Amino acid sequence: MPADPFGHLLLRLRMEAGRTQEQQAAAINTVSGRDTVTRREISRYENSENIPTAHTLTHIAVACGFPPAQLQREAADARARRRYPTNREDPEWDDMERRKLIGGVVMGAAVASEPWGRLAHALAKGSRVDAHAVDALTKRADALHTSENHLTARQLRGHVEAHLDALTAALPRAPAYERDLGIAAGETAALAGWIAWDLGDHPAARSYYRVAVACADASGHPPLRALALAYASYGAAGRPRGLELLTRAVDDVRGPGNATAAAWIHARHAEEAAATGDATAALRALDRARTAYDYADHTAEQAWVRFMTPARMDCLVLSVYGRLGRPELAEAAAAATRRLGGELADAGVVVLGDLAAALLAGGDIDQGVHVARRFVTAADARPNTMGRARALGIAARLPDREGELRARLEACAA
Repeated sequence: MPADPFGHLLLRLRMEAGRTQEQQAAAINTVSGRDTVTRREISRYENSENIPTAHTLTHIAVACGFPPAQLQREAADARARRRYPTNREDPEWDDMERRKLIGGVVMGAAVASEPWGRLAHALAKGSRVDAHAVDALTKRADALHTSENHLTARQLRGHVEAHLDALTAALPRAPAYERDLGIAAGETAALAGWIAWDLGDHPAARSYYRVAVACADASGHPPLRALALAYASYGAAGRPRGLELLTRAVDDVRGPGNATAAAWIHARHAEEAAATGDATAALRALDRARTAYDYADHTAEQAWVRFMTPARMDCLVLSVYGRLGRPELAEAAAAATRRLGGELADAGVVVLGDLAAALLAGGDIDQGVHVARRFVTAADARPNTMGRARALGIAARLPDREGELRARLEACAA
């Protein structure tokens, strides 16, 4: 048992996050962007051998979904107890302190049964958090969106839900920063919905998307609503519903600073229109997407559009041409392959999947098989719904001699 209630609080925060000490150290280092906290340090904190620095306390709070200001206050109390020791032999005192430390916000955050419910409840509140904590919380939200590039949905889910709880706890305490935190919370909720959809939890995904839209409305930030609607379009029941969501999203990304988001949403509209066989609407939307992308800088706009690299834009073009059976498919696939060059292995599951399908459909069988092998290796390493959806289409286009590869693709799709 930790020697001080503050150590017990740190232990409880870690246990409620479902982490080992090593995982807790990794989560804190992810927030800070540095590799300075070790498993041994976590053990020392929890056993009250050491009290973290102010910066580390903020990173612990963000990683665990606990208000940073409150954790700083509890640490100050712990330091005071070290300077002025109190009679610690009374078990009633120890139990009272423990209840005080792990109660309040931690227990209050558990009143609603799910993270989206806690966030929806917090949107109606008002209160206080400082600028340093707000900056850490918003940067963490951005980092989670880029983490999707190297973590699977299952690996990322716990981090995203923990951060959503941190934002939920902060919202009622930050009237001066309510809009910034509301946008960060909405972006995190939208990502949580995408992850839930990827893991097959469609009711949770819809709930997250609804609360992301509520954050957009409360913050007066239309691009956030576009993000939620575009994510939701992938799992919409029936093509007309997906087109409806994307049509609404287009209006939310008009104006400067949203060129990459506009390119993505127009290209998604083109994909959905192509799936219905409406070639005219699909090609018009694709032209709008390409024009928007000419003016875009995916590295300087919202963190959630960082995935829209030139390779991903190529991938969307190939998807539209492939669905429509356009003669431009073969030339576009060859151009995309040339642009990727030596980066082919790191192109990502979706890009490799669409490129393999396009090459095979366009008649470049040898290159198509080569990219299909890259695709299945990437899909095995980072399984996701979009990869599974592409695997069967690629398998169906393989030549008969590629029986082993076809079996791997079919297993990937299962």
